[in-house]
Amino acid sequence: MKRSKFLKIMATIPVATAAMKLSCLDKATRDFSNTDKMPVLFLGHGSPMNAIEENEFVQGFRQVGKEIPKPNAILCISAHWETRGTYVTAMEKPRTIHDFGGFPQALFDVQYPAPGNPELAKETQQLVTSTQVGLDEKWGLDHGAWSVIKHMYPEADVPVIQMSLDYGRSPQQHYELAKEIAALRKKGVLIVGSGNMVHNLRMVAWDKLNADDYGYDWALEASTKFKQFIADGDHKRLINYTAEGRPFQLAIPTPEHYLPLLYTLALKDEKDEIGFFNDKAVGGSLTMTSVKIQAG
Repeated sequence: MKRSKFLKIMATIPVATAAMKLSCLDKATRDFSNTDKMPVLFLGHGSPMNAIEENEFVQGFRQVGKEIPKPNAILCISAHWETRGTYVTAMEKPRTIHDFGGFPQALFDVQYPAPGNPELAKETQQLVTSTQVGLDEKWGLDHGAWSVIKHMYPEADVPVIQMSLDYGRSPQQHYELAKEIAALRKKGVLIVGSGNMVHNLRMVAWDKLNADDYGYDWALEASTKFKQFIADGDHKRLINYTAEGRPFQLAIPTPEHYLPLLYTLALKDEKDEIGFFNDKAVGGSLTMTSVKIQAG
């Protein structure tokens, strides 16, 4: 090949690459035309048994599913997918992950065959510029996602992808990352954070699990402050929760069940309204409190 011809071919590569990227972006957004701004949810998922039991919390999940517009797709940030770096699931058919032990076989038999959405995964990847987002083909839907979403959409007819929690990022960095995906709310995407505000399994009063709204004093104090800060829009104190004293330290012994709440709150606009549901304590050291953020 002559040198002049080789140089001409090489000169076209950047243009071709750019065109390919634009083509991929167009494909990624084709099915996500602008919609009214979708709500955002934080769901206190509690025990995996909520997936198969009939109780007031399950009824709360069903009710909120009826109250909000049916989404084009769901992006879930679950407490149960921690990674080094940030990833989104990008497979066509995510598997149902039974990431727990010691429960009845009926719970392990549950399958939630919601489709994935590789196009949404790619769009999410492109929206986030503060860090590199990887496309994951191995994870699936863990119980932080399927155990609650299955009550909202029992037909499994809404595509679901998950975004992982990078355990190397600070609460402030998680909060800022969440803001980068805010545009998805206007693409018909329901963003769900799944965890628990108060979550201390080591201190559960197992003999009080069936008691109605039973919480230790420190758990109730932390819960009250959580809700007050959320209602007041005081996200700074929620981000800097480690400075809030012993009740918060006991409520959040590890951050993974709390961080999905920060993702949810970061997506709130000034005119959005806040609502609470499933607002009860369980077993002394857990709360099922869930949050709905929607346009005012």
